[in-house]
Amino acid sequence: MPMRLDLPSIRAEHPRNAALLDFLRAQGCPPSGPDDYALGEWQLHTHPDLLDRLAELARRAPLHAAYGVPVLAREGVAAAAALGTSVLLVRLPAAPTDLEAGTPAPFLAGHGWQAVDAWQSGLPCAEGARRLSGAVRRALAGARDLAS
Repeated sequence: MPMRLDLPSIRAEHPRNAALLDFLRAQGCPPSGPDDYALGEWQLHTHPDLLDRLAELARRAPLHAAYGVPVLAREGVAAAAALGTSVLLVRLPAAPTDLEAGTPAPFLAGHGWQAVDAWQSGLPCAEGARRLSGAVRRALAGARDLAS
């Protein structure tokens, strides 16, 4: 069943987005058929449930897209992204100590991106969502600072 979401693209010209966009561009590809899930003109590289999870964690922040990956941004600077079935990347100075880590993206770690597990199965559901939402809010605030 195809899913087509036409979200605005993240600002490619902003230098703070370069590392993330380089990483995502290397994985991006157009849909291979009419039944592929798509995000804009690219094959979706995130499970639809994780796309929904990212949107729920930051209800007031609009979703953007980059090479088939949903991204949250503030003032054009990427703050969080959802990858695969369970990884949230958040732009923070250090990994959150109150969250279970996700599969790291070594190339991005040197650029301030931390991987956390999107589902936090070791925590009660509401507590995991609260902590993840806090990390996303901190990443969005940091992105706003980077934009200025």
